Amino acid sequence: MHKPDEIALKLLGVPFDTLDERTKKVTRHVAGRTHISRNVIKEAEAKITFGQRAADAVATFGGSWPFVGLFIASMLVWVGLNAFLLLNRGRTFDPYPYILLNLFLSMLAAIQAPVILMSQNRHSEKDRLNAEHDYEVNLKAELEIMLLHEKIDQLREKQWEELIAIQKEQLKGLAELIQKNSVTGGEVVLS
Repeated sequence: MHKPDEIALKLLGVPFDTLDERTKKVTRHVAGRTHISRNVIKEAEAKITFGQRAADAVATFGGSWPFVGLFIASMLVWVGLNAFLLLNRGRTFDPYPYILLNLFLSMLAAIQAPVILMSQNRHSEKDRLNAEHDYEVNLKAELEIMLLHEKIDQLREKQWEELIAIQKEQLKGLAELIQKNSVTGGEVVLS
């Protein structure tokens, strides 16, 4: 098991105390051999308020085809009703430049715009949290891969040492056989 100080120096090349908090966190996870991945969206959704849920619902509905269809239908009904009243009664509740309709549309836009911005801000915060989490997971994976490379290099070095030792034993045995062969006059003696 490594210590965070060792990991920071060996893998990152800097002392642990000089790292930023996220990198320290990742280094501690690598040292402790604990997982770092988590469901950031689930954590963010757990802290959501009623107002944020309402803003998301308004933004979702405001950016949908049903909203566009309902909006067009409302406009057609408004204009059609005014045209019907003008033809049958000679006057309307909202004459032609449709000032009352413009007032309602302006109020709708004035309320809808900040609510959509609130929703976008919340989604931006979720994206930022996701990006930070991705950085942490990627850094931990990179550090773990570096540790694995180190272990493989150590195993390979150990195997080479063992192979060299085996080869030395074989050469020693071969030298003994050659020496025995030269002593016995060229006869091969199998024991």
